[in-house]
Amino acid sequence: MKILVTASILLLVTFSAFAAADGAAVYKAKCASCHAADGSGTTSMGKAMKLRDLGSAEVQKQTDAELLTVTADGKAKMPAYKGKLTDEELKALVAHMRTFKK
Repeated sequence: MKILVTASILLLVTFSAFAAADGAAVYKAKCASCHAADGSGTTSMGKAMKLRDLGSAEVQKQTDAELLTVTADGKAKMPAYKGKLTDEELKALVAHMRTFKK
C-alpha cells in the first residue's frame, strides 16, 4: 500500500511538472515572438505594438478568467487562440504568464 501511495504522489508531481512545461512551451511557440521570452514585450514587434509587460502589476492584477478571455479571443492585433489551443493549453499558458510577476 505504501508503494502505491508513493507511486501515486510521484506520478502527480511528474504530471504537474509536465503541465507547467507545456505552458512554457506553448508560450515559446505562440507568444514569445511578440511578447519576448521574459514577457517584457521588448521585441521589435512588441515595441511597435506597444505591448504591456506581462509581469507588470497592470497585467498581473487581472484574473485568470480575464487573461484566458484575452488569450482565447484575441485583442487588437493579437490573434485569438480559441480553437487553436485546447482549454488545458490555454490554462497552462495563463499559469506560465503568472511566472513573469515582478
